[in-house]
Amino acid sequence: MQRSPENPLVAIACGGTGGHLFPGLAVAEELQRHGCDALLLVSPKEVDQQAIRAARDLQVATLPAVALQGNLPAFARASLASYQAARQLFATRAPRAVLAMGGFTSAPPVWAGRKCGAKTFLHESNTIPGRANRWLAHFVDEAFVGFPQAAHRLWIQRHAITGTPVREQFARADAASCRMALGLDPNRPTLVITGGSQGATGLNDLVVAALPELIARHRDLQFIHLTGANDLERTRAAHEQLGIQNSKLKTRSLVQPFLTEMELALGAATLVVSRAGASSLAELAAMRAPAVLVPLPTAADNHQYFNARAFADTGAARLLSQRTTSPAQFAALISDLLTNAAARAQMQTALAQWHKPAAAADIAERILRACGLPVSLRADGEDAGWQPPARFAKRNPDPAGQDSVEPHFERSEAGAASISAATCPPRKLAALAPPSPANGVRRSLTLPAESIATP
Repeated sequence: MQRSPENPLVAIACGGTGGHLFPGLAVAEELQRHGCDALLLVSPKEVDQQAIRAARDLQVATLPAVALQGNLPAFARASLASYQAARQLFATRAPRAVLAMGGFTSAPPVWAGRKCGAKTFLHESNTIPGRANRWLAHFVDEAFVGFPQAAHRLWIQRHAITGTPVREQFARADAASCRMALGLDPNRPTLVITGGSQGATGLNDLVVAALPELIARHRDLQFIHLTGANDLERTRAAHEQLGIQNSKLKTRSLVQPFLTEMELALGAATLVVSRAGASSLAELAAMRAPAVLVPLPTAADNHQYFNARAFADTGAARLLSQRTTSPAQFAALISDLLTNAAARAQMQTALAQWHKPAAAADIAERILRACGLPVSLRADGEDAGWQPPARFAKRNPDPAGQDSVEPHFERSEAGAASISAATCPPRKLAALAPPSPANGVRRSLTLPAESIATP
């Protein structure tokens, strides 16, 4: 699309992780379809710089933002520098709106936008809002959320449940074609392992330890293993070592730190093993990719566990705890799902309930209307009033005495103990991972080891 000074400009602060960046890209592309210019504000991190290379005809600016990570003086200096850089950008061309996608790049552009009279918005994709969005909610004009209970944890009255945007290339595809595009055998089962845009050492360790057992059970299995930069060499060596030890193995492994064409990997998958960031879950739902979710145990406020729990409770995924699952248990569950086409089909049906194909369009149109800008009619005529799966939507958004996820809500021992067979059937108990102290839970469940791998 041809950029013009007459086109309204919307700035989108979406750097830091792929979970913030890729939904922001989806909204930016939708704004372009409505005749707007989009300016992406990202961080200097390599994941941002690598991902934006694929951005089509979008303006991009890098802000000197850094994550808090326990260094408050450095964070404050970088935030001030980011605010000043955003003010300079907006002085050159003022945006009509600023959208924050969460994370450490979000706050400075929102404040700079408020100073120049722009409408301000945030999008929270997780069940538990991050610190930046919890703070920004006091000041923005409207919030968009991916999960309904997130709205109850943001101090804002004007909000909309939009789902989490995914880029248009994330649509169901022919598995054989995707495998061939990645240089794999089109007819062999394919296991995809991804720790998100930054990789996941704990997940990589679990998979590497389970590789011999997986290969023993499925000698024609092939792998797409996205490791992150730090674990690339040792993970690649583990896959190569299996081939050296047994020349009769038919397995093939594509081991990469990161894949820009993530839609090919998910399209090629028989089964996916993934972290549980909200953006990753939205992409799984869009591609109908059956998955085993292994939440990051150190995620802020344990939000990945509660993201994964929402999917698992509706049958859209299986949920495993990284800390309590052995390599043998992991291999057993993966093997069962690889051989159980009916179970995978049930997961795909449940995933369809979580897919919101018009999420990006919904957000873009709400921004345009708030700014008094014209909104073109959607070609698909889809109703923007999406709701999550009925079974999930009926859950108490703050189920005190069951499994409250309010970050600042402290529960008693009796409250924590009330997660029992009376409220959850045994199979659902097997999917529960220990909530973190950040969520005020003082006691966690102790489960039989063999129950973790129950499909």
